[in-house]
Formats: sequence, structure tokens, C-alpha cells
Amino acid sequence: MEASWLETRWARPLHLALVFCLALALLQAIKLYLRRQRLLWDLRPFPAPPTHWFHGHQKFLQEDTMEKLDEIVEKYPCAFPCWIGPFQAFFFIYDPDYAKTLLNRTDPKSQYLHKFMTPCLGKGLLNLDGPKWFQHRRLLTPGFHCDTLKTYVDAMAHSVNTMLDKWEKICSIHDTTVEVFEHINLMALDIIMKCAFSQETNCQINSTHDSYVKVTLELGKIIFYRSYNFWHHYDIIFKFSPKGYHFQELTKVLHQYTEKIIQERTNSLRTGMKQDNTQKDQDILDIILSAQAENEDSFSEADLRSEVATFMLAGHEASASSLSWLLYCLALNPEHQEKCREEVRSILGDGSSITWDKLDELSYTTMCIKEMFRLLPPVPSISRELSKPLIFPDGRSLPAGMTVVLSIWGLHHNPAVWKSPKVFDPLRFTKENSDQRHPYAFLPFSAGPRSCVGQQFAMAELKVAIALTLLRFKVTPDLTRPLAFAHHIVLQPKHGIHLHLKKL
Repeated sequence: MEASWLETRWARPLHLALVFCLALALLQAIKLYLRRQRLLWDLRPFPAPPTHWFHGHQKFLQEDTMEKLDEIVEKYPCAFPCWIGPFQAFFFIYDPDYAKTLLNRTDPKSQYLHKFMTPCLGKGLLNLDGPKWFQHRRLLTPGFHCDTLKTYVDAMAHSVNTMLDKWEKICSIHDTTVEVFEHINLMALDIIMKCAFSQETNCQINSTHDSYVKVTLELGKIIFYRSYNFWHHYDIIFKFSPKGYHFQELTKVLHQYTEKIIQERTNSLRTGMKQDNTQKDQDILDIILSAQAENEDSFSEADLRSEVATFMLAGHEASASSLSWLLYCLALNPEHQEKCREEVRSILGDGSSITWDKLDELSYTTMCIKEMFRLLPPVPSISRELSKPLIFPDGRSLPAGMTVVLSIWGLHHNPAVWKSPKVFDPLRFTKENSDQRHPYAFLPFSAGPRSCVGQQFAMAELKVAIALTLLRFKVTPDLTRPLAFAHHIVLQPKHGIHLHLKKL
């Protein structure tokens, strides 16, 4: 039967649309093919572990990252390309000279990880770049001046003792094995709320912030997963996936906590007093609010919320992980634990008169903290996106646009840099040994202009916490519960850290 005029009229546009769509698909396929070929060409000087042509190294990244990474560092000196699917590659480095070359430049942070964090944190000090980052850094640095940090020691000690009191009650009623990471997480949150925002939350007692802690753990897991799953690099795919929907719900909860902190301080300022009248000096929130008031054109309300969210999250997650790993290391190495305890007793007595100046005298304890940072770095990697070609000291190079991941874990475990890297040995950090070591071999807080602004705060918190803990408890590992690492931005235990606590 001959086609009708109407059928013929509608068929032609449909045919044209189909041809147009097929042409677009073909062009996109050619573009992706050329992208892969260009990456293969750019990365040809660098050997890589075996990779699947489509999935790349995703299985390694999402399953046994830390364990496999040690093997790769030994087998592939300096660096290796890591494929995220067929058309995207990250370039991992773990050599001190490579690290120096990268960190002495001003490349922006990687678009992937920090772009994925922006919906929950906004554009704060953690993920800003360029003049805006410099402005925020300059405005917020006074909050971490030594004179300001000295005033936080009492608040830190109070929060730590609250946690230790809980442990004493647990030990008197139940078996002495305690999952310490959960308690330390709340303690670290308690400290950042007191010191940065002058808020007495009693979160260790009344469980008011348990949901916040759970939200931050889940967000970290999702962001890590998204970074190394190339399908979810596309916003439209991630948004309509189950993980994307869950991410949006968690982000709303995080924003509610941020708004609550700002609103409570704003209300207290209206009444002419802070929630905590014992804090006479400016805290970090004061500094952020002052910066916003004095620079309204360049420091917006969104900037204010971003910095509060950033300091609240970064201020407790990394600190909680650091103290947990430190206790775990000392539990596994009782001889070093005892040396630290003897030093703390000789300098701090019973711990009732702990001060900033006395913390500086804890030299052996400080070496143990640094060795923990080397062995189990809480932030295991940082990343940059090259704004121009990078030439390494050995003459090999990378083009602009490449995402370079500095693996702090790999650097700290590199047998070409550290002798017996898996052994806990605080004496690596005696002055003599430190002077002989490459200045970029140990980077727990990064280096260069973008080094961690809160590193002195973190060190003080760790010294206070470990000193008071060792005065009251002897810790030993529960060997029936082997350690496993969770896949987060911050290195965390997958199933917690279980320790035997013996009251002293």
C-alpha cells in the first residue's frame, strides 16, 4: 500500500533527527577515543599496574587501596598513572622530589574531589583557589595564632577528661574492651565546638550531635566513592542515582547544623554576650563574622556559611582519626607507650596543671605523634590540577590539565625514602635524623602556601588528649578484631578501633 501524504511528511523530520543524533553520538565517540589516545601518549613514559581497558583501576581503588598501594610504591618508583574508567586518568606521585616540584607551584586543587565536596561545604578555605583563597587565608589565619591557641588548652583538657570519665564508667561495669573511635569522634567535635565556636554542646553526654557525626561519615564515604567511579563524575548520572539522592539528603542535614551555629552566635551578639562568657579572646567564628562584616562585597553570606561548615567538619574529622590512630599505635607498641607515660608524668604530674608551654616539653610524645602521622596519615592524599605543563627532576613531564594526586600514604611508606617503613619507630624524628631527611619526605599537613592552617591546633589537641589518656589508662589492642580501613577522604577505621583499657 502506498504511504499517505501525512506519513511521508512526518517521517522525514524523524529521519533527519535520527541522523543528527547518530552524528552527535559518533562525534562524541571520536572525541572520547582521541582523548584516550592523547592520555596514553602523555603517560607513556610512566609504567602502570595492569589495568582493565574499561574499568581502569577502579577495583583496586575501591577495595584494597592502602594494602595494594604499598605494593605499587615498591614496584613503580616515584609515580604511576591510575586510570578511572577508559577516558580519565589520575597521576599518583610519592617521591619527595616530585612532591617538591608539585607543591612549589600554584596549581589549583583538583576539580574532581573538591567539586564533589562543594555541594555540602560550599566554597571555603579547603576548596577555594586563586585570589579568593588568598583573601580567606589572610583573614582567617589570626584565629590560629599561638596566643589564641594557648587559650584553648583548658577547654581541650575538659573535653578529653569528659571522655575519659565515660571510659572509667564503662570499664567498671562491662568488659574493658572499648570501641574508642566513636567516643573520640564526639570528643573531637566537642573540642572544635568549644574552641572555634564557643559553644558548650555537651555532645559527649546528651547525644545531640550523634546525627551530625553519622552524616559526616556517610558524606565522606560517598564523595570518595564518586571520585573513583567515572560514571558518577557526570552530575546528571550521580544526581539521579541512589547515592546521589542520599547525598542530597545528608547535605541538607549538614547545612542545618551550620545555620544553627551561625544563628545562635548572631542571636547572642544581638543580646551583647556570647553563649560561653569564659572565652574572652576572639574565636574562629568571631573572626569569620568580622571578616564578613568588614568585607561584605568580597566576603558574602555564602562565604560565611562555607567557612563555618569547613572548620566544623575538618576540625573534628581529622583530629578524631589522628588520636584514634595514635592510641592504636601506642597500644601495639607498649614500650613506646610507657616512655610517653613516663615523660608525661615527669612534666605534667597528674595533668591538672596542663599548659601550652608544658606541651612543648613533651619531646618523645611529639616524636610518637609524628611517627603516627607517617605510618597512618589521617589525610592520605591531596590533589592538584595542572594549570601548565609540569617537568619533574628526572626530565619526565606531564601536560596541563592532568590531575596529580600526591599520595601522602605512598610517600610516607616509600622504602626508597624510609628504612623499614612499616615499623613504628619514633626515633626517626630525632633532630639528627630529621636534618638528614629530604624536607619533602614527611608531609602530614602538606607543604607550601596551602599547608594546613590548623596544624598547630591539631598538634596541641593531640598532645593534650594523649597525655591525659596515658595518665589514666594503659591501652592494649584487641587482636581478635583486625583493623580494616574505610574508604573515606580522611583515613578512618572501617569497623572502629577496639582497645583494652586498664585503669591506672
